[in-house]
Order: sequence, then C-alpha cells, then structure tokens
Amino acid sequence: MRPPGESTGVLVVNAGSSSLKLRLLDPSGGLLWADDRAADDRLDGVFAQVAEFGGVRAVGHRFVHGGPDLLRPTLIDAGVEARLRARTSLAPLHMPAALAGVAAVRAAAPELAQVACFDTAFHASLPAAASTYAIPARWRERYGIRRYGFHGLSHAYASRRAAELLGPPGSGGSGGSERPWVVTCHLGSGGSLAAVAAGVCRDTTMGFTPLEGLVMGTRSGSVDPGALLWLVRQAGLSVDEVGDGLEHESGLLGLAGSADMRQVLAMAGAGSPSARLALEVYQHRLRGLVAAMVAALGGLDALVFTGGIGEASAEIRAEAAAGLGFLGVRVDATRNTGHRGGDAEIGVPDAPVRVFVVEAREDIEIARGVRVALAG
Repeated sequence: MRPPGESTGVLVVNAGSSSLKLRLLDPSGGLLWADDRAADDRLDGVFAQVAEFGGVRAVGHRFVHGGPDLLRPTLIDAGVEARLRARTSLAPLHMPAALAGVAAVRAAAPELAQVACFDTAFHASLPAAASTYAIPARWRERYGIRRYGFHGLSHAYASRRAAELLGPPGSGGSGGSERPWVVTCHLGSGGSLAAVAAGVCRDTTMGFTPLEGLVMGTRSGSVDPGALLWLVRQAGLSVDEVGDGLEHESGLLGLAGSADMRQVLAMAGAGSPSARLALEVYQHRLRGLVAAMVAALGGLDALVFTGGIGEASAEIRAEAAAGLGFLGVRVDATRNTGHRGGDAEIGVPDAPVRVFVVEAREDIEIARGVRVALAG
C-alpha cells in the first residue's frame, strides 16, 4: 500500500447478515474497485488488492441503527464502538455484522481511520408529528420508542441525485427554499419511502424497526397491533413465533410463496391467484404510502424509484404510477420499458411530476460521510 499521505480512496464496507459488499471510491465518487463476498471472509488481503489504485485513506461502514444520539457520520473509537454494541438489540441481524467488519478492518489495518455512517441519521430531521407514536409517555421516555426510519443512506443519495436531475430553478426544476419536493421509493427485499424537502427528510414509512410500512420480501409491513396481541393471547403463539412470522414468513413470501419479486411477477403472469393478490396488496400499500408522503410535503416535484425492484421492474413502476395519476405522476411506457440501468427519467415529458429511476449508491453516500467526518 502507498504511504498514508498518498492514499486517496475511501473503502466502503457494507456488511449484511450473510454478505459483505466492498467498494473503493476516489475523491469524486468514482468506483475504483468492487468486491462482493461472504460475510465471514477475511479482509486482510483486500488492502493489498486496492493498493494499486492509490491505497485507502479511511474506511466507512454502513450501520443500520445509530439510535437517538448518533446522528451524523462518526469516527469510531472505543467509546463509539461500545455504544453501537449496546444497540445490537435494535437491529440484531445487521449490527453484529457491521461491528464484525470494524473488528476485521482493525485487525488487518489498525492505522486506518474508520467511520460509522447510519441509515437512521437521514431521518433525524423528522418533525415530532412524524416521529412520535401515540403511546404512553412513560414508554417513549423510558424505552426511547419512536419512529427512527431506515434505508436513510439510500434515500439521502437518491433524493440528492434527483435534485441534480431536476436541475436548478428556471431549467425545469422547482424553486423555493423548501423545494424540490421529492418522494424516494427504495424498493428491494426490504422497502421504504421517504418524503424529502430540499434534501431534508420530513417523513418516512419505516418506524422503530424496519417492519413498519410497505409490504416487503419476507416482512409484513404495517399490521394492526391488535391482531398481534390476539395471536399471543387467544391463539397461544409465543412472542418469538409472532416475531419470526412477521420477519421471515410474511410479505410476498406469505402471500405468494416466494419472496423474489421476479418470481411473483412470473407466477402472476402464469395465472396464479395468490401471486396476483400479492401484487395487488403490494401496490395498494405502495400507492397509499406514496400519497401519504406527498401529503407530508404539501406537493410533489419528483418521484424516484431505486433499489433492486425499483430499478429492475418496469411493471412495478408502471403499476404504481397508474394509481398516482391524480398527483400528476405519469410514466412514459417506452422510456420505462426501455430502461436498462443507471439513472434515467421515465416520466411523460411535460407531466406535472417528473419520474426518475436512480441507481442505488449507498457507497457514494457513505464515502461522502467519511470525508465529512474526517474534515471535522
């Protein structure tokens, strides 16, 4: 590796429960090197691989949850690491993997600065009306029960990129200090929406945990809490059984028998009633929550699709837009079906609301956060 003074890249470590995504980005956000591997693979050989590109200046880690007080990219020291470890129960599938990534980097390259970037941080700007649950005050105060929101790194990047695509006032973009008004749709195995005004999040669909909101691959989305209490009290299910069902057996899987949207679409096309129902439930929740996000903003300048489903499925985008015409959303069929990757506008020209597909690039957002933290 080159000497530290000559190191220019930021290594982004995105550790999931079963996967590890590594990206080396240059100061302009350009991708220099990428590698996807199993979560338990060693990292020591990584630094030798990336040395030819200028080495690593610092390492940025994606953390799903920063809790109520870690609200910006933060240099990781022993105290910060201890605070993160204490919050493992808030995201038990993801926090241990991210912490393991920190330990692995420390073992392989102890001289490197490491920065934690939080999915929850983008939603710290939620007004009290959007972040507060109407539950007993003692629960909110003692246990910190509130709406945190997730996928924040993706929503932050997608909304910023949408503002760039909209352009400055007078070039087809929207003026005003609180605009543009953008709703970002992160649709993948997990899914959430965010209402963003001039880069500031005003509402989102996930809450205290990533279970709230949209129908997802294996997660239920919002469910009447009274139904869950009934399952425990009357049906005799344990809390663990209810939790496992909501996290791992619900969503598209629970409705159609598959958590893979591609398979659900194929089954629906072949005439499967359960797959057709799954798509109808998915779209009903998606369209309703998009409208709720628009209400939180007071209007809409752009609708953005990102994430694995949002980027890949022209059918999902078209069906969603078909139910949002009253908001001024209109998708151009040729642009939509012709999209083959990258950032693109797919809306009808001159429609009141512009519609974009934006490639999910949490790595760029994390690298940006690293540089902010290092600048002090």
